[in-house]
Amino acid sequence: MSALKQTPLYPLYSAVEGARCIDFGGWELPVQFSGIQAEHDAVRDRAGLFDVSHMGEVYVSGKDAEAYLQKLTVNDVTRLADGAAQYSLMCYPDGGTVDDLLVYKLNAEAFLLVLNASNLEKDIEWLTRHLEGDVTLNDQSDRTALLALQGPLAELILTKLAAEPDRVRALKPFTFLAETEVAGVKLLLSRTGYTGEDGFELYVPAEQAGALWTRLLEVGEPEGLVPVGLGARDTLRFEAGLALYGQELSATISPLEAGLARWVKLDKGDFIGREALLRQKEQGVPRKLVGIEMIDRGIPRSHYPLYAIGEPIGEVTTGTRSPSLKRDLGLALVKAEYAELGTEIEIEIRGKRLKAVVIAAPFYKRIRKEKAK
Repeated sequence: MSALKQTPLYPLYSAVEGARCIDFGGWELPVQFSGIQAEHDAVRDRAGLFDVSHMGEVYVSGKDAEAYLQKLTVNDVTRLADGAAQYSLMCYPDGGTVDDLLVYKLNAEAFLLVLNASNLEKDIEWLTRHLEGDVTLNDQSDRTALLALQGPLAELILTKLAAEPDRVRALKPFTFLAETEVAGVKLLLSRTGYTGEDGFELYVPAEQAGALWTRLLEVGEPEGLVPVGLGARDTLRFEAGLALYGQELSATISPLEAGLARWVKLDKGDFIGREALLRQKEQGVPRKLVGIEMIDRGIPRSHYPLYAIGEPIGEVTTGTRSPSLKRDLGLALVKAEYAELGTEIEIEIRGKRLKAVVIAAPFYKRIRKEKAK
């Protein structure tokens, strides 16, 4: 058995009493530090700090970089200004999803792609296979650590250490500073995240990540900042209705089926998967991602089968008891004819079919709290 990969911050996990790691796609990562509920609440109410250094960072450069990405991704790269980022996806010709990703525009001939760790090898092979023109790929994943500071007090905490606090405050969602300093560390700083809250992601040289992690926790302690693991990361993104590759997205699930049509720009010109996605739009997607809530007592879990009128209609993609809402909720991929709000369905849990109902998602939307003075 091969050894699990570890992030540059792994040696610091043991400093937190209660830290527990798991195998996450070949990485030894913390599932929790102080407990999933406590960490989830901290991000919703105050702030949390995540080590997501397992994510992949690939730079795309050259005079044909924009045209290349325009063909490889479903969103419209040409709409990006320097210093802006966009959520996007790469598709197979049949419309299935290769991966979802973030695209950062550094300048007219340089972009940064942030890819899912579990798909990194596959993604790089896909990107390499479709190289055209003057384009160079530079995988910097092993040299880059990624810290995510998330929550309503994230800005307050970050500006305590930022060399350019006014520029940090001025950042709008999905914009970034290509080079700035936090606690003396030069890094790329973006106003992005995966929690449904305000927050920032800090792309840091791997060898400097530990010092920055420690310093952020020190200055954030008075504001209630805590380290957060994968467990709360999953419940936070789930409540906010954010897709997870391997659950809401896969090679057999298209972006349109996953409810991500707003990021699919069918009018931008040709791209890989466009014809299949256009057919889905014109004919109607056969399946839709919906929210569900239990009527009977039970918790929907990933891959639990769903039924209506005794017939199979789909399965749960993600489900849990919502830490914020205290309700048993799920995301599910169902036949389109059963996706209407209020439709009653059944979920098979431990051999029993229990009642549930289709509801609106996302389940949680951020309340903009007044910034601390």
